[in-house]
Amino acid sequence: MAFQSIVLYIHMLVALLIVLLVLVQRGKGADAGAGFGAGSSATVFGSRGSASFFSRATGVLATMFFATSLTLAYLSGQVTVPDSILDEMAEQQNEAIAPPPSLEPAELPDLPPLPEETDGTENGIQ
Repeated sequence: MAFQSIVLYIHMLVALLIVLLVLVQRGKGADAGAGFGAGSSATVFGSRGSASFFSRATGVLATMFFATSLTLAYLSGQVTVPDSILDEMAEQQNEAIAPPPSLEPAELPDLPPLPEETDGTENGIQ
């Protein structure tokens, strides 16, 4: 179960990184503005701009996302389920009923004697 949790955390982190990476990328229409003198277009990432870096990073993260999705689907299918709820409840009851082997049965306390049977005439009932 711990492995499934680790994969789930990685899956969520990759999904968040994909969302952030897509939000950082510029649309195709942004290059048209650079042609009309809008300044240097993305010189930080080289002459081709950020297109190759971001597209490769998106591809890698998408591959990781699909891999973790398939892994989570496989792991969730491996969970064993009892055949019947009644069988599971019977096992739990047997475990709860069985006394521990080191304890002796408890002795009953002394109870007062039961009243003797009467014919009902004492209470006015006939």
